[in-house]
Amino acid sequence: MKNQTIKQLSVRSIFLSGLLTLAFFATGFGQLQSTSVFTTGLSQPAKIIQTPLDNLIVTETVGPPNSGRISIIDMEGNRRTLVDGLPSGIGAEGPSGPSGLDMRGRSLFVAIGEGDGVLPGPIQGTMIPNPNPSSPLLSSVLRIDFSANVERHGQGFSLSPAQHNLLANGGVVTLRNGSVGWIEISLVADFPNSVPNPLPFFPANVRQSNPFALVAGGDNLFVADAGMNSVVRVNISSGEWRILTVFPPRPNPLPFGPPVIDAVPDGIRLEGNRLLVTLLTGFPFVPGLSEVRQVDTRTGANSPFIGGRSSAIDVLEERTQHGQTQHFVLEFSTNFLANQPGQLLAFEAPFYPPQVIASGLISPSGMVRDSVSGDIFITEIFTGRIIRVHLNPWQF
Repeated sequence: MKNQTIKQLSVRSIFLSGLLTLAFFATGFGQLQSTSVFTTGLSQPAKIIQTPLDNLIVTETVGPPNSGRISIIDMEGNRRTLVDGLPSGIGAEGPSGPSGLDMRGRSLFVAIGEGDGVLPGPIQGTMIPNPNPSSPLLSSVLRIDFSANVERHGQGFSLSPAQHNLLANGGVVTLRNGSVGWIEISLVADFPNSVPNPLPFFPANVRQSNPFALVAGGDNLFVADAGMNSVVRVNISSGEWRILTVFPPRPNPLPFGPPVIDAVPDGIRLEGNRLLVTLLTGFPFVPGLSEVRQVDTRTGANSPFIGGRSSAIDVLEERTQHGQTQHFVLEFSTNFLANQPGQLLAFEAPFYPPQVIASGLISPSGMVRDSVSGDIFITEIFTGRIIRVHLNPWQF
């Protein structure tokens, strides 16, 4: 994505913030922290969470259709497959499968992306429905229940195409693995793969659904749909869902590219009664257009929170040891069109200039903060790595 100009504080704002604040930035808040490769060999890892047992759980899209998987990674970096054979497909923009995830108790909720639910249309930039998608479970949310013993020792569970059909028809799939135990998989919500999106020059055009991130809150899941540019609220028990908010397109100010630019929500976190949603934005990735927005979970009203970004793809709200609230924003790239690497930023406050915490990240997609060390683990889609950012606990 293109380089952007970070919005600077006005002279008045700087003076109001006080000399002590300026001195704090000058003495090293947000200096580059050391990083290391925590583990390698993953297949297009997307999002990442940490369980109450301190393991990491990662969603992955493996090349062939319906080869998506979920991996468990211990704190030594050892990976094992919890379940594979999950819905995936190769669509207009490449492979897509399991992505967003969150855990409540022993229930893991997983967003399944667009896969090959749509195909390129006859005119560049258009799309048509795929009459034969790889799975009936594309653009959905699955629930996977498993015990603590399975988390500690289980591996090698696999979902078959026939079981995809069973789930799509409302059935529940139970997979067993000897004495280790079992996992139970069910369908929470199934979104349409696409909706009509007629264009003057191609009335048959459609827009695809692409659930990319989710978070659990109360009786609901909140799903960021990167294709529909929306946040969807899903009732966990009934599976009923409705659109909570839509992020409208924006006029393209550049002399090339489409007339408007999609928002592309790709990361979501729950903080009290608000959601923090990262908007990646679409081509041509205008500098400063990407942002983090806050969404009221009750009304769906949304407003700016952190702006002026390049390619925001995830956000975390954390507390320092001194009790101060801070935010970390992960950017996929500092200049997408020039294939520049991404970075991790820290904000002492949403309106302060950000500090670069880690740079040189190759296609980062998700992050989680370790509950023990305070370090941040970041997935990299294209390298198949997890990067560990070693944070200074006295700063962060």
